[in-house]
Amino acid sequence: MAYTSYKNSKYYDPNAGTQTVKSWTSPNGVDLPIFDTPITPRENFHRSMSQQDPLWIPLSMVDMQSIMANDVMGHKVRGMQIHSDLGTGGKAGEEYQFRDWFNTEWTWVPKAGGAMLTPGTQLLADITDWEKVIEWPDLSEWGFEEKAAEYMRETYDPRKALSYDIGRGVTERLVSLMGGYTDAMMALAEEPEAARELFERCADFTIATFDAISALYPLDMVTLHDDWGAEKDTFFSEKMMEDLVFEPTKRIVDHIKSNGVHFELHSCGNVTRFMPYIVELGTDVAQLQRRAVNLPEMKAKYGDKLGYSASLEGLEFGKQVSEEELCGFVRRTADIYAPGGKSYTMVFSADPDIRRAGITEMYCYSREYYDSTRDN
Repeated sequence: MAYTSYKNSKYYDPNAGTQTVKSWTSPNGVDLPIFDTPITPRENFHRSMSQQDPLWIPLSMVDMQSIMANDVMGHKVRGMQIHSDLGTGGKAGEEYQFRDWFNTEWTWVPKAGGAMLTPGTQLLADITDWEKVIEWPDLSEWGFEEKAAEYMRETYDPRKALSYDIGRGVTERLVSLMGGYTDAMMALAEEPEAARELFERCADFTIATFDAISALYPLDMVTLHDDWGAEKDTFFSEKMMEDLVFEPTKRIVDHIKSNGVHFELHSCGNVTRFMPYIVELGTDVAQLQRRAVNLPEMKAKYGDKLGYSASLEGLEFGKQVSEEELCGFVRRTADIYAPGGKSYTMVFSADPDIRRAGITEMYCYSREYYDSTRDN
């Protein structure tokens, strides 16, 4: 693409409105521009995911709204909660402990920005005992209906795409039950038959959870978390992926997509060797660690088969930059990820003027790009 500054774009509107967007990282909200778009951000999101003539690259903070795993919970059940309570840990920035809905002990670690298994916790010591040990949550107990009614009444914006973070995939659930990656990976090697049976049951539970939530919320995308690697390499082999992990996960993906909902896979670590499987799963968007996976290289290799939750290319996390620098990172990112659609991104700066400029640049610049492909 040629250089285009948003101030010179035909889509630039200096009088664009402002919206206040709240999140677990910004509970008081931040001001973001709201554009007078020819179609709603939700429709544009679906066009992008379906590769059917999107008008701009979706921006997560502007065009999307997210429900985290624990947000659908109406009340705790026997002192347990579904997942991390980001309103507690994210807002207060303090360490706290909780039990998830499988009765597993966790500690929210502010430095890590997430929950870690509390040291010493192990619900399942022998994977062959999983049917006797694991108590599967009763979905009818969690007050989904009352929480959904509140959300749809007070929070839902029909103009925006709605994403739900459904929580742990099959390997992450195994790790949480067995007290960490060491015992979990040993179980895959020593008792593959039991592991596969457990994974199939995990898939059944995730599908049932999706059905319960999608009946109450008009979901546009679901995110599943399954960390398959450390920053050096994957935790397990391609054969284990093929024999144990792939099919149960594929069932989850197929079920979600058969209901007209797009699928996003979050997987930390260097999962480069698993990229062919991520594509084969039918993943719409891969949410991967940029420092561990060369996303521009993956984009070039797999073309329009797979989209990405893309951070701004070249921008160092936490570093404050000028308006000109931020807009340069925006254009570089759009050059890489706009072709073929499917990807979305986030543009942020602590400075409200620079933040507004960067978001406006992404909207204007990507609109001009899609205009050029349509004209040709």
